[in-house]
Amino acid sequence: MTQSPPLDITGPHRHRNNATMLEVADPAWRKAADAGLIGIHVDTPDANNRLVVKETGHEFVNMCSVGYLGLNHHPAVIQGAIDALQEAQATWLVVSTTRIRHNLMVQMEEELGELFGAHVLPGTSCTALTAGILPLIGSGHLGGDGQPRVMVFDRFCHFCMSYVKPVCAEETLVLTCDHNDLDQLEKICRQYPRVAYVADGAYSMGGATALAGLKELQDRYGLFLYIDDSHSLSLVGEHGEGFVRSQLEMNDLTVIVASLGKGFGTGGGIAMLGSRAMFEFLHRHAGPVGWSQNMSLPLVGASLASAAIHRSPELGELQRRLHANIDHFDRVYPTPFAGNGLPVRRITVGEADDAVRLSAELYQRGFYSSAVFFPIVPRGEAGLRIMLRSDLSTEKIDEFADSVRDVMAAL
Repeated sequence: MTQSPPLDITGPHRHRNNATMLEVADPAWRKAADAGLIGIHVDTPDANNRLVVKETGHEFVNMCSVGYLGLNHHPAVIQGAIDALQEAQATWLVVSTTRIRHNLMVQMEEELGELFGAHVLPGTSCTALTAGILPLIGSGHLGGDGQPRVMVFDRFCHFCMSYVKPVCAEETLVLTCDHNDLDQLEKICRQYPRVAYVADGAYSMGGATALAGLKELQDRYGLFLYIDDSHSLSLVGEHGEGFVRSQLEMNDLTVIVASLGKGFGTGGGIAMLGSRAMFEFLHRHAGPVGWSQNMSLPLVGASLASAAIHRSPELGELQRRLHANIDHFDRVYPTPFAGNGLPVRRITVGEADDAVRLSAELYQRGFYSSAVFFPIVPRGEAGLRIMLRSDLSTEKIDEFADSVRDVMAAL
């Protein structure tokens, strides 16, 4: 009896390929694990500046915390979480938020909406918001007439957005353009009647989107903009609106998403929208946005407390301290992103092995800075990612910069 050859069930790999990614990336991750750089367990006498490994007593400063303003350990924010828990007498309602929302969450939506000048839709995370919203932009049902839009992803946009490419591709054509290449984007706008662009505002690996040019393309071609501005929320703008929102008026062709778990200091994510109609539509149809696992009530309470800080003069003082530290770091250790006013810096060494060695040696000297390598950054551009914060002292920044120079000289 003859047997038929097995059917080839390999996927088309149009927008992801695990085999290729793991072949390149997993060896570097294993070396990072061997060097003791991942899976570290700590206690936190000071959430950002003094982390302690209980078993060894090793203490270190976290140089890659995204708690940019130190609000993640602000006493008022912590108390806000406690107050919400006591008021609600529940962690959350455990029911679809499309159907029932606690009044504390409604209060948060309204307060953040006033703060950022937008209709604010909360979600468990930016990833959940993106997973729910991007396919509706691609199909043309959000801010459109139900006709598909070509979805153009910036090559460097965050993984949480690239991850949704295959889902969007079920609705429309999905393209990838080179980083901040507005000429390429404009050619696509001329070729297709409906186009959406997906990008970061402040990029997680440093740098920013070409916002002025994008505004021109939106005015000229009706380009839809979907921008994740998580790394600048709270850091930029009078009320912490962020890099993009502080320069761009909201409209029906713009969605800005941002994590509340970085500069804002709490957790979950929000989408800033141009109209209440967009809010109501997404509440009904954006999948995980309306599921029962939305933001927990302690996080909602913490967010209300953080919003109060954003309305007070304290926000400006925290922003000034952060920007003073960014400027100081740029003076003592200039990098290609020096002077851009944003908190992410990269120190490039080239190969993943060198990045792991540099990170491991700095960790022994009391500084944790994450080694980054492909696919986090392009091949051959491995290095360290540094996040600057308002609650770092200039003495610690100087000590860190001196340590980097010492170790780099020995690589």
